[in-house]
Amino acid sequence: MRGRGWRWRLGVPVLGSLIVLSLSLDAAPSVKPRIVLIAPFDASALDREEQWIGEAIAQVLSLGLAQHPAFVEIERSRLRAYGQPEAWGEAALSQAARAVRADAALFGTMTRRSTELVIQPRLFDVKATGVETVQLEPVVAPEGELLVKLAGLPMAYARTLKIPVTPAETARIERAGLPTRSLRAFELFARGALALQRGTQDGNETAVDLLARAIEADPNFVVAHYTLGAVHQALGNRWKAAAQFRASTQLDAAYPEPFKALGDLFLAAPRRLFDQAVEAYNKAIELRPFYADAHVGLGDARAAKGETDAAIAAYQKALVFNPVNPKVYLSLGKIYYSEKGLYYESVNAYKKAIELDAQLVEARMGLGEVYEEKGLYKEAVDEYKRVIEVDNAHTGALYNMALVYEKIDPKEAITHWERYIQLASPLQSEKDWVDVARQHLRKLKGQIKE
Repeated sequence: MRGRGWRWRLGVPVLGSLIVLSLSLDAAPSVKPRIVLIAPFDASALDREEQWIGEAIAQVLSLGLAQHPAFVEIERSRLRAYGQPEAWGEAALSQAARAVRADAALFGTMTRRSTELVIQPRLFDVKATGVETVQLEPVVAPEGELLVKLAGLPMAYARTLKIPVTPAETARIERAGLPTRSLRAFELFARGALALQRGTQDGNETAVDLLARAIEADPNFVVAHYTLGAVHQALGNRWKAAAQFRASTQLDAAYPEPFKALGDLFLAAPRRLFDQAVEAYNKAIELRPFYADAHVGLGDARAAKGETDAAIAAYQKALVFNPVNPKVYLSLGKIYYSEKGLYYESVNAYKKAIELDAQLVEARMGLGEVYEEKGLYKEAVDEYKRVIEVDNAHTGALYNMALVYEKIDPKEAITHWERYIQLASPLQSEKDWVDVARQHLRKLKGQIKE
C-alpha cells in the first residue's frame, strides 16, 4: 500500500512579498537577481506605542523593492527558524542571512530626537569571504512627514546596492513605498503584519481585526484589502478571501497579487476550477512578467490539468526570476517522479528544496515517498523522522513511517500505528485514515500472536 502522499497547502502570502503596482518589463531579468532578507528595523529605543514603525519600514522596503526584478526577497516566515526576537541584532541577522543564502540583509535602527524620527538604514553585504556592514545616509522624518520619508528608503537601498534603475522604475518604486497617505491606516496595517508574523491562529485572528480597521481608516488602501483576503484564506474563509481579493482588483486593476491569490483559490476549489486558475495566474503574469509565485501557481494549475510539460516549463520560468524558491523545487520533485518517472531528477529537486529550506517538511515527505517506492526503506524512515523533528504532530509522517516499518520491523510498526491513532483520532480530517490505521494495527497484532 502506498503512503498517503503529501498535500498541497496554501499558506498566508508573506507581507514582504506584496507589490502595489505592476511592471510591463521584458520577461527575462536584465540584471542578476539579488537575494535580499528584510528585517524589521530596531525600534527598541522608541516608546512602546511607536515601535510598530520598525515593521512599517520593513513593509515599505518590501513593497518598493519588489517593483524591480533585480530584487528577490526571502520570505520572512523563514526567519522563524532563527527565533523571533523583539529586535534583530547584527549577529543574529548576519547568521540568518548566511543560513538562507541571502546576498544582502536590510535592517536598521530608529531613535527619537524631539519631534523628529531619525532612521539609520544599514545593510549586510554577504560575500563568500564574510559579511560587510554598510551604513546608509540617515533619514530624518519631521512630525507629519513619516510616510513620505519612508517612501524614499527603497530607492536608497537600490542605489547603495548599485542596481540600475530607470526613471520610470524609480517612480514606480517610490509610489509603491507609499501605499496609503493615512498614518493611522498604515500603523494598523503594520500592527497586523506583526500579528501575522507570529504564524499562529491567534495571530491571524488579531490581524483580521487590525487590517479591517486599517481599511476603515483608508477604504482605498489596496494592499490592506489584499492582505485581509490572504489572512481569511489562511483561516479557511474562502468566500471572505475571494471578496477581499476582488475588492482589491476593483480598486486597482493593475495590482497582480489578488489575481494570483484568486488563482490559488480556484486551484484549491472542490469544483476543480483549473481553467479559471490558469486564467487568473496568466493575468497576474501579464501584469508583472517576473512574478515568480504566479509562475509557480501556473505550473501547479497546468499540472492539475495533466499538462505536465507546460507545468515544468512554468516552474523553470519561476526559477529564472527566483532561483532560491524552495517550493518550486518541491513542485518539480513531485511532477518529475509522479508524472515523468524520473527518479534521480525528482530526488535532486527534493534535496535542493530541503537545502534551501530545511524546515520545508513537504519536501522531506515527498523525498521519503520516492525512497519508499524504490524500496529504500531506511532512507524513507530517515526523512519521515526529520519531518517529525520539525513537526512532532505531523500525522502524515507518522502514518507513512508506520507503513514502512511494516516491511522491515513489524513491532516498530505497531508502535507507530498506536502513536498515529492516538494523535489523529481527535481530528475529523483524519477519520478515514484512522480507520485504515486500525485495520493495519489489528492485522499486525494478529500476525505477531500467530
